Amino acid sequence: MKLATIVIAAATTLIPIEAWADCDAQTGKQVYNKCVACHALEPGVHLMGPSLHGLFGRTAGDLEGFVYSGAMTNASFIWDQQTFGLFMEDPMQYLPGTTMPFAGIRKPEQREALGCYLAGLDDID
Repeated sequence: MKLATIVIAAATTLIPIEAWADCDAQTGKQVYNKCVACHALEPGVHLMGPSLHGLFGRTAGDLEGFVYSGAMTNASFIWDQQTFGLFMEDPMQYLPGTTMPFAGIRKPEQREALGCYLAGLDDID
C-alpha cells in the first residue's frame, strides 16, 4: 500500500510542469513579490504562511512544521494547476475559514504565471 501511495504522489508532482510548459515564469517571479512577505521558497522555512517549496502535488494543509487554519487542515484537495488558480483568485471564497489575509490575484494570466514560477522552482532542486 505504501509503494502505491509513493508512486501516485511522485506521478502527480510531474503534472504541473507539463501543464505550465509554455508559461511566463519571469512574470510569475514578479507576481511572487505579492507573496514574499508571508511565504518563503526554501524548504522548511515558514513565515506567516507555509513554505511554497514543493507546493504542487502536496495535500493542502499537510506540510510538516506549519500550523494551518482549521479550514486548510480539513481541506481535502491536492495542489495542482486548477486548485492553485481557483484558490489564488479569491482565497477566502474558495476556502471559507482560511486565515490567509490576501484578497487574491484577479488576473488569470498573473495566477498562471505565478503557478508556473513556483512549479519551475520545485523542478530545480
